[in-house]
Amino acid sequence: MTQEHDFKRFPELTNSQMRVFYLESPHFQITRDFEAHVVKVTDGDTIRVTMEERDFSFPVRFLDIQAPELDEEGGEESKSWLEDLVMGEDVIIEIDPDNRVGKWGRLLGRIILSGLNINELSLLSGMSVPFEESQNAFKTTAEA
Repeated sequence: MTQEHDFKRFPELTNSQMRVFYLESPHFQITRDFEAHVVKVTDGDTIRVTMEERDFSFPVRFLDIQAPELDEEGGEESKSWLEDLVMGEDVIIEIDPDNRVGKWGRLLGRIILSGLNINELSLLSGMSVPFEESQNAFKTTAEA
């Protein structure tokens, strides 16, 4: 029985998938820190970037933090804050080799802009909470 992987929907391979699909992947697989250009801010903890080794933009989810979703209290503010900081900028994405891909198939990383760790700055600015504290941390705007 041959296994298949949807590389269009999930270009990032998890560490366990790398053993099976690495040679079949049409995409450069990211396993270490890299430079990228921010082309979109999706919300307060996810950006889309481009890099020289890929001919498409792809999402990067901020490692270890959780910002409110857009329909939660503070979600639009968190997104706007992040847009003001990183939109159109060149950044370094730091990759944890043991925790590279999240459950939704997005690459996970720490975003560094001009030497500043944006993940930490988000926490310090109150735009996010540590991921382990995120359960029920934010209310939807309907609940607020």
